[in-house]
Amino acid sequence: MKNFSFAEFRPTIFFLLRFVGLYVLTNMLYGVYITAYHPKPDPITHTVTVQTAAVLRATGWNVTTEDHYRQPITNLTFEKQAILAVYEGCSGVNAMLMFLAFIVAFGPWRKQMLWFIPMGIVVVHLMNLVRISLLFFVSRFLPDAMYFVHKYLFTAFLYAVIFGLWLIWIRKFTRQTAHA
Repeated sequence: MKNFSFAEFRPTIFFLLRFVGLYVLTNMLYGVYITAYHPKPDPITHTVTVQTAAVLRATGWNVTTEDHYRQPITNLTFEKQAILAVYEGCSGVNAMLMFLAFIVAFGPWRKQMLWFIPMGIVVVHLMNLVRISLLFFVSRFLPDAMYFVHKYLFTAFLYAVIFGLWLIWIRKFTRQTAHA
């Protein structure tokens, strides 16, 4: 059996340490931000919900938003009925922070990060709007499937988008500078 040395796994270990450190730090800062607005919904969650309602209205659904007065929730409402409660965890910020941590942790700073990170955040945001819009329909028409679809299926979808962006970063930009 081959002996493994620390040096062999050093790049992977340091990547994981940088990723976890950056992800934890940014999530702690985000937690401070969220707490400052409690018990009301934070502006990001509210804005994401308003944007989702705009997407749904563009498809012909007369959807409105309503902030909950005692909880950090913004509801998507249809025909004066709350269909979907959007919590701070649904805003996509956590997914954006994960994407940011993956890109920054992977290696040294590159000029391409100046456009790739904002572009990736926009992609994650747009996919999150699609995710919440689809959750509206699941909640409206298939409420029994809501838990599974929300917890597993659409969460996996958003993480797959992040992983895909990370793979693009690795394949298109890290090799380019490694061979230069």
